[in-house]
Amino acid sequence: MLSSLPGKSTVTHQTNAIIMNASEEAIFEAAANLERWPTFLPHYRYIHYYERDPVRNLVKMAAYRGFIPIAWVSEQIIDREHREIHFKHLKAWTKGMNVIWRFRRLPSGVHVEIVHDFSFRVPLLAPLAERIICGFFIKSIANQTLQHMKAHVEKK
Repeated sequence: MLSSLPGKSTVTHQTNAIIMNASEEAIFEAAANLERWPTFLPHYRYIHYYERDPVRNLVKMAAYRGFIPIAWVSEQIIDREHREIHFKHLKAWTKGMNVIWRFRRLPSGVHVEIVHDFSFRVPLLAPLAERIICGFFIKSIANQTLQHMKAHVEKK
């Protein structure tokens, strides 16, 4: 889902979700462990840690959208109590983007949702930039991430 929320500045809200058939704990830990992402997410080129902690990490993440290489710096907060993983993009075109991974047990499996909220920092260019960044890049990369993570956790 891609939508702009009303207000002074636009906020683009992108949600990607999937049902995974594995334990909530296994899915959460796979999502939280960025170091392992490039081993089972083929579109991720690398994850470099600047700071590492059990709860907070500062990382440079790099992926491909098709043949286009992209990279960004994020702060990752792992909230085990609320079963959420938060990212705040600190550098690159997506600076200021907030991302939340949520996990909810359902009878059919675990609903895994990635929510991106983004407001481009140049208001005049925001409508076009947000459409390109969220609609073209984020939607595709998040869908690939969920599909490959599903395959990874379900084969264990």
